[in-house]
Amino acid sequence: MNTAGEHMISEIVGYISELVPIHVDKTKTELSSIMTKYHVTKVENEDVHPDLTEKIQLFLSSKRLEGLAERTLDGYAMELRIFADHVKKKADNITSADIRVFLGNFPNLKMSTVGKKLFALKSFFGWLAGEELIKRDPTAKLKPPKTEKRLPKALTIEELELLRESCKTVRERAFIEVFYATGCRLSEIQKLNVSDINFQSMSCKVIGKGNKEREVYLSFKALFHLKKYLQSRNDDCEALFVTQRKPYRRLTGRGIQREVKNISRNCGLEDKVHVHVLRHTFATLTLNQGADIVAIQEILGHSDPSTTQRYARITEERKREQHKKYLVL
Repeated sequence: MNTAGEHMISEIVGYISELVPIHVDKTKTELSSIMTKYHVTKVENEDVHPDLTEKIQLFLSSKRLEGLAERTLDGYAMELRIFADHVKKKADNITSADIRVFLGNFPNLKMSTVGKKLFALKSFFGWLAGEELIKRDPTAKLKPPKTEKRLPKALTIEELELLRESCKTVRERAFIEVFYATGCRLSEIQKLNVSDINFQSMSCKVIGKGNKEREVYLSFKALFHLKKYLQSRNDDCEALFVTQRKPYRRLTGRGIQREVKNISRNCGLEDKVHVHVLRHTFATLTLNQGADIVAIQEILGHSDPSTTQRYARITEERKREQHKKYLVL
């Protein structure tokens, strides 16, 4: 028997002997004969508890089978790994107090970031409790921290035009037009192939969050510049957007972000523009022009209408216009 097993037997016998009178040596001998069938490993205080590690892996595997995006899974894995490094306990022994203390270790983080950490923990422990792998959910009574409700940033029509005029290549212009016209997320555009584009209907189907497919649409301007870009290529790569140098291959998400950042730098909007801003701009400008919010929700791929509602902030000029148009005199 290994040393860890011997230590465990000594601790068990010592504990029992304090409760009831026993023959210590005889009890140790009998327990030793039982323990020879098992391999015991002592969990050191500085080590992550193997039970917690195992349950994190089970959780991630289950969520992967449910179709969660790899980016979401990576986020869960990172947050749960940080938590496990701080709270070295069995999952069933973790309390609400443990989680509060853990979240309190990040005083310099924004409340929104702390909220993301709590969201990951709520997902994890909620799943464990639902699967009956723990007796209770220690996060059940923990409320997300209050955060500032800021409106999503969007470009004005003038800034959008400035961004367009700053494009120096047909590929750069295609980036801007396709992102703005479709309102797609970066990952959705990055995964598109040329064959996904229906040039007749000016549309394409993308795979969004939760592995859900939806149809999005191209404007005449987007289609025009996309065709110019595709005609300029002399490769046989299936991806819609590819690298500029050989060997031609699908452009990564980081590569697309870098391209858009270069365009914004050309017109002095570097601090304001990133890929997601074009999605915000699509939503804000279309809703300000009177688009049906349910239709925009479908195009954006929002499962919750309140997410789309955040963009429905009309300008002072439009409010004045609507007042004049609909006020009954």
